[in-house]
Amino acid sequence: MRYRPIRRNSEYGRVYARGKSYVNPALVLYVLKTRGKKTRVGLTATKKIGHAVQRNRARRVMKAAIDEHLDYNIGGYDLVFVARGITPHLKSWQLSEVVAKLFAQAGLPDKAKQPGARPPATVPPAQKPAPQE
Repeated sequence: MRYRPIRRNSEYGRVYARGKSYVNPALVLYVLKTRGKKTRVGLTATKKIGHAVQRNRARRVMKAAIDEHLDYNIGGYDLVFVARGITPHLKSWQLSEVVAKLFAQAGLPDKAKQPGARPPATVPPAQKPAPQE
């Protein structure tokens, strides 16, 4: 499904003021139930994250992790994801796990856990077996 952005500053402000927040060391998720039928997403990476390249990477990785887990047909929600200092340093599979945990905390359905879901595009690297002597 297509990514639907929150665009206006007033819309972000409404989600911050009226929404419920869920905190993780890598991300903060604000959730606001709306009357609309569409779920919209806002991504925020402030200057505290770093320079433009780091902020853009944080947004890009957040968007990939969100698209992997968010079913846009769940009803009317406004979701705002706020990057934190560690976000640009995480691998995409690590951020995907964080998004899954935040969705579980918020009670949102996880598209990746539904039956018949595609395997995630971002997977952790394979564990190397311990050397045997």
